[in-house]
Amino acid sequence: MSTLKVDVHHVTRVEGHGNIVVDVENGELTQCDLQIVETPRFFEAILRGRAYDEASHITSRICGICAVGHATASLRATEQALGVTPSLQTTLLRKLNFHGEILDSHVLHIYMLVAPDYLGLGSVIPLAKSAPDLVLRALRMKQLAGDLCATLCGRHTHPISMTVGGFTQFPKPADLRALRERLVASRADCDATIQLLQGLEFPAFERDTEYVALHRDDEYCFIDGSIASSDGGIRPLADYREVTNETIVPHSSAKHARHQRESYLVGALARFNINYDRLHPRAQAAAEALGLRPKTINPYLNAAAQAVEVVHCTEDAILLIDQLLEHGIRHEEPAAPTRMSGEGVGAADVPRGTLFHHYKIEDGTIVGANCIIPTGQNLANIELDMRALVPGILDRTQQEITLALEMLVRAYDPCISCSTHMLDVKFV
Repeated sequence: MSTLKVDVHHVTRVEGHGNIVVDVENGELTQCDLQIVETPRFFEAILRGRAYDEASHITSRICGICAVGHATASLRATEQALGVTPSLQTTLLRKLNFHGEILDSHVLHIYMLVAPDYLGLGSVIPLAKSAPDLVLRALRMKQLAGDLCATLCGRHTHPISMTVGGFTQFPKPADLRALRERLVASRADCDATIQLLQGLEFPAFERDTEYVALHRDDEYCFIDGSIASSDGGIRPLADYREVTNETIVPHSSAKHARHQRESYLVGALARFNINYDRLHPRAQAAAEALGLRPKTINPYLNAAAQAVEVVHCTEDAILLIDQLLEHGIRHEEPAAPTRMSGEGVGAADVPRGTLFHHYKIEDGTIVGANCIIPTGQNLANIELDMRALVPGILDRTQQEITLALEMLVRAYDPCISCSTHMLDVKFV
């Protein structure tokens, strides 16, 4: 096609509202935008003037999908600012809880948002009719993930028992053992998920980019660690601004980010590319079955990387439960602050990528806040992927081109509302 106009209002099967606008005139790509059109919600401004122990409960409301992730990053920022050192038990419980969120979100994306595209269906509704066993498997996996979070922090969406320095409730050993049995049984569902993805034909599109994720030498990292880039270099969390470099763009209410290139990618594919060697052996075997090896540069394969993480998080959750049972669950008071003023950065690699929370606290009150959201970090990269994709598929029909672009955006699993309500509040 020498002339093409794509105007999608709004992209379906993503969280939030975004438009795809593409214009090709006489074979030349003149416009290619992912327009983010939601109104900012300014959570950082909401935090100012609030007590330090309210931050995680407020920011968990940023997202109903990544509520645990926001709460975790918020708690770590507060703890860094106030000199709080969580216990080993708290650290293990947080990691286990985090796996529940990763599992819940990844299963949602793989089965209900992505799979319909590859099975020729418009949504999960007809999929439930044509392949009920597949949808029931997804619901079973999500139920386990939700029950895991509910057991540890009261509920998954907007956790209530995670607090600065620890937890306010603790799981019973019998509950952990029951969860362990269900996680072991879910290996069959994990294997079936890998088999499902083996049967899907992902678009043969590749574009090399920079991949950014949290990194630790001793584990496949989701909480804390350092900021690592596939282009080289490891930075402490305190240097997050030098990585994200956010800028305002005219067609988006969410900002764009860049580091060592024009854009970078965060999320499951970035974590896979950077931390592959630290995956559980069963997860590495799943990657092998899917033909994934670092460095994988096809963004459509983000769903495959998510499936690998589903296997990893299931196995690591079993190991964490074993550790907790071996040490013995005990009721303990949250670790106390050693000071009431300070500044700290917390980070967590949530389902969609690296999330940063940065707080300045004076006399126990938050006076400055900044949050950098994964989807916001991915937006520039999505647009550059779109710009690289369109010229190579102009021989297709407009409907096919539109679907390919929608599938590309969905591959990133964007959480658009999360990306729009963040205002860079300068600390004073």
